[in-house]
Amino acid sequence: MNFVSDFDIATFSIMGFTIIDMISIGSQAAMVLGGVVPFIPQYLDIWRSRNADGFSLFVCLALLIANILRIMFWFGKHFELPLLAQSIIMIFTMLILVQLCVDVKSRTEIISSKQRRFTGGSDIPSIDAQVHSFFDFDPAYFWRWTDFLSYLEFVSLFSLVIGLLTYLFINSVIYIELLGFMAVFTEAMLGAPQFLRNYQKKSTVGMSRKMVGFWTCGDIFKTVYFILREAPAQFWICGMLQVSIDLSIFMQVFFYRNSSNIVDRTSKSAIS
Repeated sequence: MNFVSDFDIATFSIMGFTIIDMISIGSQAAMVLGGVVPFIPQYLDIWRSRNADGFSLFVCLALLIANILRIMFWFGKHFELPLLAQSIIMIFTMLILVQLCVDVKSRTEIISSKQRRFTGGSDIPSIDAQVHSFFDFDPAYFWRWTDFLSYLEFVSLFSLVIGLLTYLFINSVIYIELLGFMAVFTEAMLGAPQFLRNYQKKSTVGMSRKMVGFWTCGDIFKTVYFILREAPAQFWICGMLQVSIDLSIFMQVFFYRNSSNIVDRTSKSAIS
């Protein structure tokens, strides 16, 4: 008997699951959990060093807004559940990371800074205590609050406002399509500040290449996933934009390698 000729990978199954089924489940699991993987080393590094100065909380802000918008987009145009689950998990991940950064910064401050809170409420007994709030409309204090509750209040208010607008305009095709575009476009532009920073300084010193590498691999995977699974056009178009930004940052590593080496040598000389 020729067992090789009788073997069909499409029908071969393990515990009722074919190879195709297992590949599909594996890709969906990678889609759900892959987005949070790059932030695990960042979380552990902050937790071990008790130093959050090297991480920008605006990364968390961008991902929180993007994933809240994506969840609202789902109510108007149902897409695959793994993508919805990814957004929910990412929101919790970003909130956990924000909580750690706020806690570390508050514990490591030698001189206590002025209180900055979303609502402006204060439990400080001093009459002279000055509390900056979101309603001061001062961009210098936005998303730089000194307590974690303020971040939760902002995220809750933003979710409530977008949820109400989505409920009112759920039957508007223009609103739903724009909502979906803004969701994925916000996430796609996540690497733009890093690209701009490198361009202005003509150097990539201080940038984590490992983090950008994780982002690039993940963005390529999810863009291919969007195309193969026929996700809404907003997803794969902005996915391609995100990959382009990631690759542009890697090109900066090559173009600015000489200036980066000079900065490295200067820093070492100054230290010694």
